[in-house]
Amino acid sequence: METDTLDDLDRKLLQALQLDGRSPFTRIAAVLGVSDQTIARRYKRLRSSSEARVLGMTDESRLGRTVWLVRLHCTPDGADRLAAALSRRADTSYVALISGGTEVICAMRPRTDAARDELLLDRLQRTPRVIGISAHCRLHSFFGGPVSWLNKISALTTEEEAALRPPAAEPPADAPEAPLTVTDADEALLDVLQRDGRATVPELRAASGLSEDAVRRRLAYLRGTGVLYFGVQYTPALLGQRAAAMLWLSVAPAALSAVGTAMAGHDEVNFVAAVTGQANVFASVHCRDSRQLYVYLSEKIGALDGVRAIETALVLRHIKQLALEPGRWP
Repeated sequence: METDTLDDLDRKLLQALQLDGRSPFTRIAAVLGVSDQTIARRYKRLRSSSEARVLGMTDESRLGRTVWLVRLHCTPDGADRLAAALSRRADTSYVALISGGTEVICAMRPRTDAARDELLLDRLQRTPRVIGISAHCRLHSFFGGPVSWLNKISALTTEEEAALRPPAAEPPADAPEAPLTVTDADEALLDVLQRDGRATVPELRAASGLSEDAVRRRLAYLRGTGVLYFGVQYTPALLGQRAAAMLWLSVAPAALSAVGTAMAGHDEVNFVAAVTGQANVFASVHCRDSRQLYVYLSEKIGALDGVRAIETALVLRHIKQLALEPGRWP
């Protein structure tokens, strides 16, 4: 995979942070054979030049919550304003313009059934310039969440990756059966980490009201139960990914698992999940250009048994990624 402006150390740092977003810079520096000041400077530069950052993410399924992928067909003059409005909602984690700018796709994470119904059955139905809505419940993720495309770039050597990968988290002995519950203090921690996954323990203590020891215990608990994980947000174009597309695949039920698992291993895929609807597999892919996207569709997707139909929509502009202000993603 090619890179436009990032050098080898930048790529190594991004992959190291994807493996463990809260790994101390001293540890990363020791493994990569540079000074910790160098790593700190590189991370600061990546934050300012490419808006790369570590974010704390919540696995909604661990809390008994459902993620919905909502596709909104709009009049040509309505998509921009609708996307901006959706990006300001706390229950949306992703918003993008697709299909010539007349469609908006968003990922929403309602905390309650009532909140889901208020958005899908009431508010969006009454929104001017929305002419069609389709909502797809995420049933099972094959790739995404704790793992991302950065896990596939092979910037680190096998030895470096082994040294930087955190030990497998063991669920605490007192962890309840799913769905889990979180406290108000936990929610405060998660809110801070969604904005900055590398927030310091004193910062987390100030936000939650917990002692520093209690903060460390709750972080260990949330990570051990899988409620909290860390990922790296980055600008795809800086790693040569200039053609982003959304795919909706209609797959024979007997082939659903095999197709999803195969796509999870494709270099181009950064998210793939089984969803409800006639198109029962949804995927997000990044390619170098439209030519590579064509080759991917015709050769890799075309080779999968059980794929009956596919719809492709190019992403024109990302409006929101979790913890970013609207419009800051190029």
